[in-house]
Amino acid sequence: MSAEHFEDFAILLHPSDDVAVVKHPTKQTDISPGHKIAVRFIAANAPVRKYGQIIGFAKTEIRPGEHVHTHNLAAGSFARDYAICQDAKSLEQYPPEKMRQFQGYLRPDGRVGTRNYLAVISSVNCSASVCRYVADRFSAPEFTRQFPNVDGVVAINHKSGCTTPPGEPSDLLRRVLAGFARHPNIFGYVMVGLGCEGNQVSTIRSNFSLDVLKPREPHPTFINIQDVGGTQKAVEAATAAIEHLLPLANESRRTAQPISKLILATNCGGSDGNSGITANPALGVASDELVRYGGTSVLAETPEIYGAEHLLTRRAASPQVAEKLLSFIHWWERHAAMHGATIDNNPSPGNKDGGLTTIYEKSLGAIAKAGQSPLNAVYAYAEPITSRGLCFMDTPGFDPVSMTGLVSGGCTIGAFTTGRGSVYGCKPAPCIKIATNTAIYEHMLDDMDLNAGTILDGAESIRQVGLRIFESIIAVASGQKTKSEEQGIGDEEFAPWVIGPTF
Repeated sequence: MSAEHFEDFAILLHPSDDVAVVKHPTKQTDISPGHKIAVRFIAANAPVRKYGQIIGFAKTEIRPGEHVHTHNLAAGSFARDYAICQDAKSLEQYPPEKMRQFQGYLRPDGRVGTRNYLAVISSVNCSASVCRYVADRFSAPEFTRQFPNVDGVVAINHKSGCTTPPGEPSDLLRRVLAGFARHPNIFGYVMVGLGCEGNQVSTIRSNFSLDVLKPREPHPTFINIQDVGGTQKAVEAATAAIEHLLPLANESRRTAQPISKLILATNCGGSDGNSGITANPALGVASDELVRYGGTSVLAETPEIYGAEHLLTRRAASPQVAEKLLSFIHWWERHAAMHGATIDNNPSPGNKDGGLTTIYEKSLGAIAKAGQSPLNAVYAYAEPITSRGLCFMDTPGFDPVSMTGLVSGGCTIGAFTTGRGSVYGCKPAPCIKIATNTAIYEHMLDDMDLNAGTILDGAESIRQVGLRIFESIIAVASGQKTKSEEQGIGDEEFAPWVIGPTF
């Protein structure tokens, strides 16, 4: 059976593809939407293509019209042509006179925030309760009435900080905490430790020069529970410090700022077979638009570009950028092998239920979030993002850990695509959630901000949805609340990457 027999209910994404993606249930097949159907005969062990790229190899013979999934498709291995820098072509930039603006908070260091929070940051899990108690004191409705220009007091809590191994694991945690302390969406902060932990407040303070302040930058407060005399005294001291900062934070006002100041985090979670067809490429359009205006868009989740990394190395702005990306790919291969696993054991059960079979297929769809821009820089986890244009950050694929690294690096707004229905929020950065299909958008309307399923429905093009996402990014950056913000989601999603054993 040839490809054209499926055109009424399935999408062939590239002329060389061996599979099409089912759009909706039909009498012709009981294959679920988002799943793949063979459009031609595929021999056993032969490569199977989607997006014009290899997504795996046939376990058995596959006949036209058969469901192609985990029962007859495996990842396998194959060589990729990295063709470093071969396709690096700069996008045409919009001229200065066409610069768009958003309403943001200009900070003393020149960065611009999209929100105006105060933070209580724990250096160790032992001080997490103190931080929560302090934040809770500022959660009543009268707080908003008294300080209307402050988005809230957020507790930045985590589950480690004492026995974290020295070296990269400790350095990484400190880098994350310092990144949140200095985030442009946070006006000021209090950092709270216990006093005897491995991750000392004094070490974070000195290693990241947190005492070195710009003019008009508010002074932070550093507290150890053991030094001040216990839990209650620490709560009172931290509360007093926040009370001192609140009137200062409330004086902040949104002003017109160029959208070139935005740093966008792109992520996907709860992906399905529609992700790479609708929401991800549409987000890629929005990403390219931001880059054209001189802004920054950051792709992440290294295990979820595996098998598609050659599409980024070809677009690398320099050989050094490509080699840094590949060094992270190889680190993940070694890291997985060290634990008796392979990096191609992704996708997750939910991804598979949604139609994704191999990591290559998932990666090819995920990488579409990066649009067509050249790759200008590659960063380690939570490393400060200083480059403009399209960048990449090395993070795990687990959504909260990935987004924590991106926000710590300085991303001031997030765009998060989902096909299965992620409910993720990420204080202090607003997170726009984009549904890949109309069914999940309508089913989870309280959580989904935008519907990219209109592409499958034939109501909009990828570009139209992408431009709609872009306008939403500007609106949310200017203060429009996301669905997760309206529900108060984002206080518990702070999740630094924990590398190595716990002693």
